[in-house]
Amino acid sequence: MSEVEAFAALALRMADAARPITLGHFRRGVGWDVKADTSPVTVADRESEAAMRRLIAETFPDHGILGEEHGAERLDARYVWVLDPIDGTKSFVTGKPLFGALIALLRDGRPILGVIDMPALDERFLGIEGRPSTWNGAPIGVRPCADPTSAWLYATSPQMFTGPDFDAFERLRTRCYAAVWGADLYAYGLLSRGRVDLVCEASLQPYDYCAVVPVIEGAGGVITDWQGGPLGLESGGRVIAAGDPRMHAAARAALAGE
Repeated sequence: MSEVEAFAALALRMADAARPITLGHFRRGVGWDVKADTSPVTVADRESEAAMRRLIAETFPDHGILGEEHGAERLDARYVWVLDPIDGTKSFVTGKPLFGALIALLRDGRPILGVIDMPALDERFLGIEGRPSTWNGAPIGVRPCADPTSAWLYATSPQMFTGPDFDAFERLRTRCYAAVWGADLYAYGLLSRGRVDLVCEASLQPYDYCAVVPVIEGAGGVITDWQGGPLGLESGGRVIAAGDPRMHAAARAALAGE
């Protein structure tokens, strides 16, 4: 087994470990706490991340970890795992099945492996640098769409855009065919399967976007920050993803007011 195959095998084991924990609490009246940033967190978030971290420690104890619920370890390591045990906790708490785990591995600060796992939908996206991305094991690809007036645009919530970011997003939204809200991580999976043309978001953290980078790139798409820079631990939280490079350029121009 090659090094990258060993990394991918661990990522899939982590997703397998998190699924029964998360589904064991889903639609069971699980309570939640409110974190300092006012976002909700549940016992399922904490337990599933803990399970994933245990597997990393057992398999690659020298690797770093950044998790949404249990913090950072060894961020100066060459390999760093970035974990969001439940992206879409608001959906999870309220019974909507559009939630899932995001698992990323960064090498020298660059996302090289990503898993988008959707437990309630029984769907899993896998992206590995230099390889075609897959959906439930089958190769996937983005679709061509160069004209924003034909584009389906996704974002999690209008509340994530504040101040100048709101004005920038509105410039983009009004140039697109339609905007759809509320898919969280699943929007990036839909883009990688050629169902969506654009995902534009702001106010994100590395565990919200690192895992989707290899998935989208391996499906033929483009994902960067709003200025076109690569995404990593130090990115500013503004993300623009497109299936078509021409759409990516047009979206960036709209965001910049061009």
